[in-house]
Amino acid sequence: MNKIILTCMILGASLAGTAHAAGDAAAGQTKAAACGGCHGMDGNSLVPTFPKMAGQGEAYIAKQLADFKANDKRKNDIMLGMAAGLSEQDAADIGAFYQSQKLASIE
Repeated sequence: MNKIILTCMILGASLAGTAHAAGDAAAGQTKAAACGGCHGMDGNSLVPTFPKMAGQGEAYIAKQLADFKANDKRKNDIMLGMAAGLSEQDAADIGAFYQSQKLASIE
């Protein structure tokens, strides 16, 4: 019985270490400042070439940033440069910020 409890505790601790922290929208707003030049300060780009980020899911944005950073699934030299210095937490924070923004209506 004690071995089972010990095994469950070890397994639980190892799984807890792999969990990703949720993003912090307030921290993400500061970290996303560099993104505003293309995607708009609130994630509502005025230029059709640059996608609107407002309202996109935190996990989606974090994954896209990871893919740009890895430069294998998504290749874009500009986004590679933007994502290269971001940690997983940075990407989650940026994702949380954009998720909290309202998508502007398309006119």
